[in-house]
Amino acid sequence: MIHNAITVDVEDYYQVSAFADTVRRDAWDSYESRVSENTRRLLDLFDQYDTKGTFFVLGCVAEREPDLIREIARRGHEIACHGFSHRLIYDQTPEVFRSETQRAKDFLEDLVQKSVKGYRAASYSITGKSLWALDILCELGFAYDSSIFPVRHDRYGVPGGERFPYLQESPKGKQIVEFPLSTWEIPGYRLPVAGGGYFRLFPYALTRTAFRAINREQQPFIFYLHPWEIDPEQPRLEGSWFSRFRHYNNLDKCYGRLEKLLQDFRFTTAEAVLYQQKNTVLTDAMRSVCGSATC
Repeated sequence: MIHNAITVDVEDYYQVSAFADTVRRDAWDSYESRVSENTRRLLDLFDQYDTKGTFFVLGCVAEREPDLIREIARRGHEIACHGFSHRLIYDQTPEVFRSETQRAKDFLEDLVQKSVKGYRAASYSITGKSLWALDILCELGFAYDSSIFPVRHDRYGVPGGERFPYLQESPKGKQIVEFPLSTWEIPGYRLPVAGGGYFRLFPYALTRTAFRAINREQQPFIFYLHPWEIDPEQPRLEGSWFSRFRHYNNLDKCYGRLEKLLQDFRFTTAEAVLYQQKNTVLTDAMRSVCGSATC
């Protein structure tokens, strides 16, 4: 049976891109924080099903909740980087991106006393206009990226991009392993099914079918979720109808669906899945950065 990757983007409900126009960054500290409680609920659920995952952590969350991040690592999960302040990459200059990413990576590594080798951009914002970020990720010592979503979307996406793990070349000719978010190829359309809002929007049966289809291709599925998505009692924020629909749709169903997913499929960390790839080019690229069988 194929092991799939289960990942968690560790951010709070008020930090999401959907509400960036109405929730000011300088007001974040005034909102009730629920990320610690919700993340620990996920940790307990993962323990129940003997599952290890990858937690892409925001640097600003790590600075506010260092004990939570240490606990995630202590419970056997991979700590990876989600940037520092959840700014979209294409809205930053390369200098700001480098500074924020370095700050987050250094802080996370100091917390868990282990190299952080995985990166995921806020809202998957490595697109055709921000591929320059890959050069910086290579320079900062990341072994893999999981930011490219090979679909068309208003906020992210590389339409027509590769669907499964591959070696991505940066604009300056550097190479990094890319673990793109999962999509399901159906006649005439590429359906985004990797998790998050899609997991809440689509019936569970569709997600299960997509998992099985990808695994039949002898490829791993990479699934993502946010801690706030299992919290239907979270405070309601102002925003457009569409933003509120994206964020609040089926929150009450998400925990149960996630438990069913853990029953139906086998999961491990993104790092472990990449090391299990039959493509030795990928595993060799990982080892060239990590220096061993595991980072």
